[in-house]
Amino acid sequence: MSFQLTPLITGLLLINAITFAVYGYDKFCAKRGTWRVPEIRLLGLVALGGSAGALLAMFLFRHKTKHLKFTIGVPVILGLQVFAGARVLG
Repeated sequence: MSFQLTPLITGLLLINAITFAVYGYDKFCAKRGTWRVPEIRLLGLVALGGSAGALLAMFLFRHKTKHLKFTIGVPVILGLQVFAGARVLG
Protein backbone atom coordinates (compact mmCIF):
# COMPACT_ATOMS: atom_id res chain seq x y z
CA MET A 1 0.00 0.00 0.00
CA SER A 2 1.49 3.33 -1.04
CA PHE A 3 0.82 6.71 0.49
CA GLN A 4 -0.56 9.48 -1.70
CA LEU A 5 -0.73 13.12 -0.74
CA THR A 6 -4.33 13.71 -1.77
CA PRO A 7 -6.02 17.14 -1.72
CA LEU A 8 -7.89 16.08 1.45
CA ILE A 9 -4.69 15.13 3.28
CA THR A 10 -2.97 18.29 2.03
CA GLY A 11 -5.88 20.40 3.28
CA LEU A 12 -5.88 18.71 6.68
CA LEU A 13 -2.12 19.18 7.04
CA LEU A 14 -2.49 22.84 6.10
CA ILE A 15 -5.37 23.63 8.48
CA ASN A 16 -3.58 21.84 11.32
CA ALA A 17 -0.35 23.75 10.68
CA ILE A 18 -2.28 27.04 10.60
CA THR A 19 -4.16 26.13 13.79
CA PHE A 20 -0.93 25.18 15.55
CA ALA A 21 0.66 28.49 14.53
CA VAL A 22 -2.36 30.56 15.62
CA TYR A 23 -2.44 28.86 19.04
CA GLY A 24 1.29 29.55 19.38
CA TYR A 25 0.76 33.18 18.38
CA ASP A 26 -2.05 33.53 20.92
CA LYS A 27 0.18 32.12 23.65
CA PHE A 28 2.91 34.57 22.63
CA CYS A 29 0.41 37.45 22.85
CA ALA A 30 -0.83 36.21 26.23
CA LYS A 31 2.68 36.26 27.64
CA ARG A 32 3.29 39.79 26.35
CA GLY A 33 -0.12 41.09 27.45
CA THR A 34 -1.09 42.24 23.96
CA TRP A 35 -4.13 41.70 21.73
CA ARG A 36 -5.31 38.07 21.74
CA VAL A 37 -6.96 35.81 19.21
CA PRO A 38 -10.66 35.48 20.10
CA GLU A 39 -11.60 32.06 21.52
CA ILE A 40 -14.34 31.68 18.90
CA ARG A 41 -11.68 31.94 16.19
CA LEU A 42 -9.49 29.34 17.92
CA LEU A 43 -12.46 26.98 18.23
CA GLY A 44 -13.48 27.73 14.65
CA LEU A 45 -10.11 26.52 13.41
CA VAL A 46 -10.64 23.35 15.44
CA ALA A 47 -14.06 22.84 13.86
CA LEU A 48 -12.60 23.34 10.37
CA GLY A 49 -10.34 20.33 10.88
CA GLY A 50 -7.47 21.75 12.92
CA SER A 51 -8.22 19.75 16.05
CA ALA A 52 -4.97 17.74 15.99
CA GLY A 53 -2.90 20.91 15.57
CA ALA A 54 -4.81 22.59 18.39
CA LEU A 55 -4.35 19.64 20.73
CA LEU A 56 -0.63 19.47 19.98
CA ALA A 57 -0.27 23.23 20.54
CA MET A 58 -2.24 23.08 23.78
CA PHE A 59 0.19 20.55 25.21
CA LEU A 60 3.42 21.96 23.77
CA PHE A 61 2.66 25.58 24.64
CA ARG A 62 0.61 24.78 27.78
CA HIS A 63 -2.06 27.03 26.36
CA LYS A 64 -5.81 26.98 27.06
CA THR A 65 -5.34 23.96 29.33
CA LYS A 66 -7.41 25.44 32.16
CA HIS A 67 -10.48 26.10 30.00
CA LEU A 68 -12.95 23.20 29.86
CA LYS A 69 -14.24 24.22 26.45
CA PHE A 70 -10.73 23.54 25.16
CA THR A 71 -9.55 20.64 27.34
CA ILE A 72 -12.77 18.72 26.74
CA GLY A 73 -14.02 20.30 23.52
CA VAL A 74 -10.92 19.89 21.37
CA PRO A 75 -10.45 16.15 22.07
CA VAL A 76 -14.18 15.52 21.60
CA ILE A 77 -14.17 17.35 18.28
CA LEU A 78 -11.04 15.44 17.22
CA GLY A 79 -12.75 12.16 18.09
CA LEU A 80 -15.85 13.13 16.12
CA GLN A 81 -13.74 14.14 13.14
CA VAL A 82 -11.81 10.86 13.21
CA PHE A 83 -15.07 8.91 13.51
CA ALA A 84 -16.67 10.85 10.62
CA GLY A 85 -13.56 10.43 8.49
CA ALA A 86 -13.49 6.70 9.13
CA ARG A 87 -17.15 6.41 8.19
CA VAL A 88 -16.72 8.40 4.99
CA LEU A 89 -13.46 6.82 3.87
CA GLY A 90 -13.97 3.34 5.28
